[in-house]
Amino acid sequence: MLKKKNWRDMIGPSAWVIDGAFVMHIVSVINYKGGVGKTTVTTNLAGELAWRGYKILMIDLDPQASLTFSFIRPEDWKNLFSDNKTIKNSFDALLAGTSSPLANLILEPKRAKTVLSGRGKLDLICSHLGLINVDLELATLLGGANMKQSKQNFLKVHRRLADGLSQIPSDQYDLVLIDCPPNFNIVTKTAIVASDFILIPTRPDYLSTLGIDYLIKNVSSLVEDYNDYAQENTGSYTPEIQPAALGVLFNMIQERSDDPIRTQHNYMQQVRAQSGLNVFDSYIKRNDTIFARAPETGVPLVLNGYTSGTYKNVVDGLEEVASEFANQIGLI
Repeated sequence: MLKKKNWRDMIGPSAWVIDGAFVMHIVSVINYKGGVGKTTVTTNLAGELAWRGYKILMIDLDPQASLTFSFIRPEDWKNLFSDNKTIKNSFDALLAGTSSPLANLILEPKRAKTVLSGRGKLDLICSHLGLINVDLELATLLGGANMKQSKQNFLKVHRRLADGLSQIPSDQYDLVLIDCPPNFNIVTKTAIVASDFILIPTRPDYLSTLGIDYLIKNVSSLVEDYNDYAQENTGSYTPEIQPAALGVLFNMIQERSDDPIRTQHNYMQQVRAQSGLNVFDSYIKRNDTIFARAPETGVPLVLNGYTSGTYKNVVDGLEEVASEFANQIGLI
């Protein structure tokens, strides 16, 4: 069922223009813990904002390729895209010293395009199952004959994604969403370096929230090291980075009387009090049945037109999350 028209249909995209130039915002969706809903967040933010008329590019950096397979059938990925149209091609080109423009890797998932019916744009750069081995190969490029060369190689490797995105015209997309793997390897660091913002999805439980502070510390350390190297890079201008933490977005929330159950509420309050980060007021509600079915359809759950009952309640929650996210980054 197609998504029904509601008041959000009246909201048009407000282009980001600074000093006469379009600005393409880049957001990394990341958490050390797997299974916290990074892909759920990425697909549904992208789908809802595309429905509202925005131009969205998704990049799948997770070798599990869950984001990819939420839009592309595995057999189509294998037959049509796995050899020459995934983000792995970009990193392979870096290793080989050749070129692979990101623009050549972008595809438009057909099933999602049909549902959007010409509203916004929803594009994707696929992941690859072999991406898990790329990190070790990238590490071989970080050395150098001396400290200066090592620092230049560090910048070159870590700027791979940022440089690729800088070659895409800034008015081609309003927003880039990067679905990161659940670790802090070199591939993940390329996403952080490229990003304006970092969004941290989590479940409201001990293990899922445990690594948030550690993640922020590692991001801060990366930013500090990167900017030190950038300042010392006299060979060419290298912009410094300062990705901002959008905050923590809770996922898989069980409700009772329209509020999170007590155990989950306690974890949510604990993160608010102890992390020092913004915590989204809105959250993603749990419904294993409809979330499990969504990837098979190739269409984000939020684009399904549920008009009543529990399913509609879940979709309403996703729309609220998208509105708060859009406000946070200045979309509306």
